[in-house]
Amino acid sequence: MAANAKEKTADMAHSAKEKTAGAAGTAQAAMSDTMITAKVKADMAADKTVKAMDVHVETQKGVVMLSGFVPSKAEADRAVELAKGVQGVTDVKSSIQVKK
Repeated sequence: MAANAKEKTADMAHSAKEKTAGAAGTAQAAMSDTMITAKVKADMAADKTVKAMDVHVETQKGVVMLSGFVPSKAEADRAVELAKGVQGVTDVKSSIQVKK
């Protein structure tokens, strides 16, 4: 009976460890996405070509999504270039539109 109780305890501990690791991984991914978004916005703010307030940045699982309205194609292209240069970015999707 004691062996059975030990096995159950070991199984429960293993299950708890897996759940904790999964939650930590999810939290790490969310933190990384937040950090990526912040870095992209900071790089845009420091760049003379891109007006950071014109471009909305969102990140999910390393994929950066850019949206907004900018005055030129050069600004839209530069925003994409800056986002691609940030560590942790796996892809950039842009729906930035050029104002006419």
